[in-house]
Formats: sequence, structure tokens, C-alpha cells
Amino acid sequence: MGNEQQGDVHRIRSDPDAFEAFYREHLAMVGRFVARRVEDPHVAADLTAEVFLAAIDSAGAYRPGLGSPAGWLVGIARHVVAGEYRRRHRSRNAVKRIQGRRLLDPDATERIVERIDAESESRELYKALADLPRRDRALLELVAVDGLSVAEAAVVLGMTAGAARVRLHRSRTRLQSQLWPAHEAALVLEAR
Repeated sequence: MGNEQQGDVHRIRSDPDAFEAFYREHLAMVGRFVARRVEDPHVAADLTAEVFLAAIDSAGAYRPGLGSPAGWLVGIARHVVAGEYRRRHRSRNAVKRIQGRRLLDPDATERIVERIDAESESRELYKALADLPRRDRALLELVAVDGLSVAEAAVVLGMTAGAARVRLHRSRTRLQSQLWPAHEAALVLEAR
């Protein structure tokens, strides 16, 4: 199956039908990934498109032994979103961000706004995750939110699977103690 996956991913560079199938299969996942990280529907639409453009450009570098096509695509999405944060940090001028944007029809804007609203709880969790070290936070997001295996997330982040398991356990414990202090956790358990 690995060679078949590799062939399918490699084909998206030159075969429009292969790209369309790949796009349809992964669009919802990429859209959710982006919507959890940005609030502006236009930026979310642009970044989602950028992820797939970057995937076309780097399809030749895909290696199935390092993870699934979905895991590979999440790694690309992570880089695209990080690039957007860097661009925003350098330029806070809203007019510059609006220039060059393609217009969205009202239905598309509404769907993106609905997706962003649906992910509002996730954004609240991200605020709580801000206290974790950056790499541990990324690991936790890739596994718990984006559904990658620990091994796939380790590859995306450039660490061993063993180190990823240890970091993930520590991060979950720390996050749980921050989100659910002991007395609140006891009250929740008593209510069940």
C-alpha cells in the first residue's frame, strides 16, 4: 500500500484527476485544521488553498514510510499556518492583508464562518495550551486534535517516537491539571 500511496500523492503534481480526488478526500480535514487556528474566514480560505498548492509543489518529496498522506498534509498545513502567523507579525496593516484577496461568494463565506464558529471551543483550548512549551503543544495538537498517530506526529516534528510518547504524556498531565484542578475534577466525578 505504501508504494500505491506514494504513487497517488506523486500524481497530484501532473494529473488533475488525481489532484481533485486528493483534494476532495482531504479538504474537510485541512479546513478544520486551519479553522482551529484562525478566525477570519477569508484568511482561512486562503490558507486552505495555500496548503494544497504547497502539497502540489512538494508531492515529489512525499515518502509513505514517514507517515500517511493525511499526516504529510498536516505537516504542510502546519508550516503554511506558521508562515501566516509570521507574516501577520511583520505586518499589522489590515489594508495590506485585504489586498489581493479573491472574493468569496456569500455561501462560501457563510460556510467558513460556520466552520470557524464550530471550532470556537478548540480556540479556547489553544489559549489554555499556550503555557506548554511550543514543541510539546504542537505534538499534543497533532495527536489529540488532528488525529495523527504518535509516530506520525514525531516524524512531523523531527523527534523519535519514544521521546514523543514521553512528551505527550507529560503535556497531557500538565494540561489536565491546568484545565481541571483537583477539586473541580472531584466535583465532576461526583456528579456522574
